Amino acid sequence: MKHRPIKASILTQNLSHNLFKVKKMTNLTPTWAVVKANAYGHGLKPALKAFQDSEGIALLDMEHATLARELGWIGRVLLLEGIFTEDDLDDVVNLSCEIVIHHEQQVTWLIQWLGRQSLQNVNQFLTNCPIWLKLNSGMNRLGFKSAQYGVSYEILKQMGCTVHHLTHFANADDLQVLPSVKDQWEIFSKATQYAEGLKSAANSAAIIGHFFTHADMTRPGIMLYGASPSGKYEDIAHLGLKAGMNLRSEIIALQELQAGDTVGYGSQYQAKKNTKIAVIACGYADGYPRSAPNDTPVWIGKTGHILEGQIAPLVGRVSMDMMMVDVSNVSYAQIGSPVELWGELNPIDNVAFPAKTVGYELMCGLANRVKQEIL
Repeated sequence: MKHRPIKASILTQNLSHNLFKVKKMTNLTPTWAVVKANAYGHGLKPALKAFQDSEGIALLDMEHATLARELGWIGRVLLLEGIFTEDDLDDVVNLSCEIVIHHEQQVTWLIQWLGRQSLQNVNQFLTNCPIWLKLNSGMNRLGFKSAQYGVSYEILKQMGCTVHHLTHFANADDLQVLPSVKDQWEIFSKATQYAEGLKSAANSAAIIGHFFTHADMTRPGIMLYGASPSGKYEDIAHLGLKAGMNLRSEIIALQELQAGDTVGYGSQYQAKKNTKIAVIACGYADGYPRSAPNDTPVWIGKTGHILEGQIAPLVGRVSMDMMMVDVSNVSYAQIGSPVELWGELNPIDNVAFPAKTVGYELMCGLANRVKQEIL
């Protein structure tokens, strides 16, 4: 039985390659490989295999931290949003996680929890579960402002905790928007100048463009998966990163339009001349953006040889299960011809950008009905 041809391939070697590139451009600075959102849609299991050379993984959910340990991950695990209730600290200890603390309630929960634990549990937490205190240096999302940051640091140190320091940049991918990376870095540096502990600030965009922020540990995310933090492929084209995911399908029908004919819902595309249209088994129910406009690039390969091919333009409105491409200039296009929606041959950013979104969203939004294979 032949199934619907759309499939996502997760390329673990490419993910490992991207981590190597991060290490190289940061002079081997230790990394937290960010694997939140199910490793940006790539799956936690292949990500753990790919990122064995990172010093740790960073994620959000206790469930995924548990899964990582069950899958054999023995490295460091950082919970980027910390704990959501006092009881979460039981799992933190059991899983030997490091936690971000970013508001006063989390400090209170920790004090209360430690107060009702055995000496053994207290020592286990203090030994195995360092804290990353988060400074709000201008993102205004999570973290303590500078004045409260120092107070919380002293409280945690007096409790015997190992405390490290973390902040997050709002505009590392855009030099024209404030607050700037330089401004945020100065606030972070001033707030932590007399404090013990490691520092972590650089996300993907800062790793690429702001070398002074690399500090003691970087936190690469989107670049590990081969996409651009700015949403523009040209910003990473020179870095040698590789796509972590290929989304591919096939042509399932061909139509011949006459000049004046329209195609698709809303008839938003009208042929100006005789046009050959390929119908592809992929739509917004698979995770392809419905907002993708005419001329969004699609790679059309030769049957049996997808690496040999060319880009052709999307035409008409993307529907739930199908999309249409103008293959008038693709002489070899036929039913069964392989197609890459995004991946190694057609960068995901070149699909996301014209659709007014980012590669992050397309990766994370891949539908469950799309079969995945791990390569």
